[in-house]
Amino acid sequence: MNERDSEAVSELLQRYGHVPVESESEAELIIVNTCSVRGQAERKAIGKLGVLAFNKKHSSARILGAVGCMVQRMKESIFEEVPALDFAVGTHRFSRLPEVLDMVMSGHGPVLDAGQEDESLDELSGHFRGRVCAFVNILLGCERGCAYCVVPSVRGKERSRQAFQVVEEVRNIAALGSRDVTLLGQSVMSYGRTNPVWPDDHVSPMGFREPLARLLEAVSMVDGVRRIRFTSGHPSGVTPELVRAMSGLPAVCEHLHLPLQSGSERILKMMRRGYTADGYRRAVDLLRSKMPELALTTDIITGFPGETVEDFEETLRFMEEIGFDNSFIFKYSPRPGTPAAALKDDVPAAEKMRRNKALLVLQDEMGLAINSRSVGKSVEVMVEGVSLRNKLRWAGRSRTNKIVLFEPRPGIKPGDIENVRIDRAKEQTLYGKLE
Repeated sequence: MNERDSEAVSELLQRYGHVPVESESEAELIIVNTCSVRGQAERKAIGKLGVLAFNKKHSSARILGAVGCMVQRMKESIFEEVPALDFAVGTHRFSRLPEVLDMVMSGHGPVLDAGQEDESLDELSGHFRGRVCAFVNILLGCERGCAYCVVPSVRGKERSRQAFQVVEEVRNIAALGSRDVTLLGQSVMSYGRTNPVWPDDHVSPMGFREPLARLLEAVSMVDGVRRIRFTSGHPSGVTPELVRAMSGLPAVCEHLHLPLQSGSERILKMMRRGYTADGYRRAVDLLRSKMPELALTTDIITGFPGETVEDFEETLRFMEEIGFDNSFIFKYSPRPGTPAAALKDDVPAAEKMRRNKALLVLQDEMGLAINSRSVGKSVEVMVEGVSLRNKLRWAGRSRTNKIVLFEPRPGIKPGDIENVRIDRAKEQTLYGKLE
């Protein structure tokens, strides 16, 4: 979601006459988009802003700003952490950035804008031409109330965008060349549950009644869109109708990110996740009953307050039972203002690290075993361009969201769909040859 926010802000500023440059050293204006989900993310942002503030004295940069969740959380105190900041804009106010910059450039800084009013989504619906993969916000805010999560306080109440606005944005990005669309929401399966998103007279051709299923169908009908994904999910949203949409709409990919956080029933309850381990298992069983080749990725938090060795071992066993294609694993860090912050952070740092490493080792084993099944098979890949790490190879992505590396041939271009014969697999990457 932060990646999408950064693109929207950049496109907005260019529309107002600002010009992008290739490096920090060339910039007159530098903006850091911040995140508050984890303490480490905030520390990195503060550190980066501090370096930029120091370099500002010896470079062409004249204006330094911060935007996003950390601003929304810290408000005025962010200027105490980084006195050289010229402006700070919160999550609800991105659309006011051109106005804020005008104030700063006319000598009226520093400026803080961290109001609670909703931003103008019309101003923030722009995309850049030529990007194969595109992100589209469909659900803003969150009301899940997980005990450890700062998102509701920095992103606000849950509200869904109107379906016609989403479809129109998808049409626009398809016209700009995007072929792979990811629909975004903090808890994306809640789309349309807090406010109406479809006209009363709208009829789904496939007979869907649930808002997200109907939206997937509508987006799949947009010319030029070849692949559709959505993230992040929640086990409670895995309904028979959603699974029917995922398995029945050819453009919807066989991949879902479904955060678990813990395999311990006790810890899940303390986390206020709203499901049990068995409920998560049933959701996965339903998905795989219709999509046996579904790639499943997840999030895990280790070292949550009160997590015992037994709780942790339950998570290990549960991860192995489900067999995730990839897991994003984080050591718990208290977030100010959350219910969990009132609990004693009683798992020692060294033990958090041990558990973190054990989960990573298990995930690497599972990832390699799953990816090795593709060796010798032909995989459909959407070409994205030159590999970031090896300029002699190109990279693409499979329908199951696996990165696939291959040697290009003359005439190939981003957005093409090619079949790649896989001859080697690593934990998170496939290697092969174009057929």
